[in-house]
Amino acid sequence: MVAGLVSGACGAGLIALINTALNRPNLPRVLLLAIFAGLVGAKVILNAASRLLLNSFTQRTLRDLCSRLSRAVLATPLRQLEQIGIPRILATLTDDIATLVWAAQNVPSLAMNVALLIGCGAYLGWLSWPSLLGATLFVGLGTFCFQVLIRRSYGRFEQARETRNVLFQHFRTLTEGTKELKLHARRREAFLSDRIETTTRTFSRDTLAGISYHILALMWAQILFYGLLGTLLFGPLVGRQLSAETLTGYLLTTIYMMNTVWGVADGWPTFAQARIALNNVQTLGLSLTQPAAEPEKTIPSDTFGTWQRLDFDGVTFRYPSDVDGQAFALGPMYLTLRRGELVFLVGGNGSGKSTLAKVITGLYSPQEGTIRLDGLPIVDGNREWYCEHFSAIFSDFYLFDSLLGLSAPDLDARAHRYLIELELNAKVQVIDGVLSTISLSHGQRKRLALLSAFLEDRPIYIFDEWAADQDPHYREIFYSRLLPDLKARGKTVLVISHDDRYYHLGDRTLRLDYGQLMEDGSVASSRW
Repeated sequence: MVAGLVSGACGAGLIALINTALNRPNLPRVLLLAIFAGLVGAKVILNAASRLLLNSFTQRTLRDLCSRLSRAVLATPLRQLEQIGIPRILATLTDDIATLVWAAQNVPSLAMNVALLIGCGAYLGWLSWPSLLGATLFVGLGTFCFQVLIRRSYGRFEQARETRNVLFQHFRTLTEGTKELKLHARRREAFLSDRIETTTRTFSRDTLAGISYHILALMWAQILFYGLLGTLLFGPLVGRQLSAETLTGYLLTTIYMMNTVWGVADGWPTFAQARIALNNVQTLGLSLTQPAAEPEKTIPSDTFGTWQRLDFDGVTFRYPSDVDGQAFALGPMYLTLRRGELVFLVGGNGSGKSTLAKVITGLYSPQEGTIRLDGLPIVDGNREWYCEHFSAIFSDFYLFDSLLGLSAPDLDARAHRYLIELELNAKVQVIDGVLSTISLSHGQRKRLALLSAFLEDRPIYIFDEWAADQDPHYREIFYSRLLPDLKARGKTVLVISHDDRYYHLGDRTLRLDYGQLMEDGSVASSRW
């Protein structure tokens, strides 16, 4: 910015030099030429330096901003992310950051234009302070009207940005609900007309309104400057009171400043949108801020291999009330999971099974009660360490295209052995930890998710309706071979399942009935 300011000042110096050279022919031409060449060289070099320095700064800032926001997303509790909304996070990570980068790249031009305006103003004041005062009052009145229009433009751009969040949600529906939309013509047309077209129409209307106010502001700025020129040229008093050199300097400087002012005004939408984007980034950053963590407890270093029991003492989790004032609550829950147990969890739809899995794994923090691992209370300070004890495949699992976070000299060989056991070795290969493909059927993708879970080798496994999409052959393998093998290795396994023909393989069967945990048909009243 300093380089840009100095470059702009050099531009203002060139105007003064040109006017001096036109009106004072007796000055040494060689000296004027040397000063001219020096100002031109300084302006060009500083202009390039300003852009290069700022682009370098912008790219570093972009990397830092993306990294910090991504880390903040992953460090924020899952329930808090769900309340913020995925579309808003995506819009900020993509659209808002891109807007900030584009605006930052325009800062050198803004700095040069501002410096040039200041320098030109100083030169006009040096030529004639009374004339500068009159011109300032003239421009001040026009600037007030200009700002009124610009504020209206800013307000419409802000509305358009909010509409863009809604549009991101619709685009997500478009990609995730493609199959359902393709199969239902009336639903597809309703979605396109009531969602996509209505939202894009609103977005276009607000954006065009913002641009229209901006164009009106530019028109007003042009009228203002041409009015100033006309006053200087044809005003009955101005022309008589000013010398030829002063009048020439004012006309030349005013004409030169026109493009500069229009450049600043023309770039206003970019900076207005950047201001909105920055506010969104800051708001998202604040909403991602975690509550202050409790002091971290002493954590045993060998818990993975020696832990014995996981206790849930009066644990309760509640969702916010719906429009009818009803709120689903899980618990209070009293439960003990022991090392090497195979436990089945059953219950109807909406009973809270997936919520319970998120509470057990630490993704949801209990609002009441305490979770203890071998007697150690789990709090915010050690929750990440606690989560490291679990490998989970949820019903809405995500499949990565590589074995991220896993490294070992024999990783590919171990992965190949598991692929044989998962009956996927003919379809998928692992080379340097990268999967050759994840374009498989849903059931096969679930089997491939098991590959990462097995390689993680965590103490506790949770499977949420894993077998629901498997054919009878592999469903039998899952229940009769894979689960008993995990149990034999000392793993604790919690299986959410409706396959009652396999319940006899488990040590216990737990039942959830609208948030209440039961065993053998009775509501839990003591620790199991």
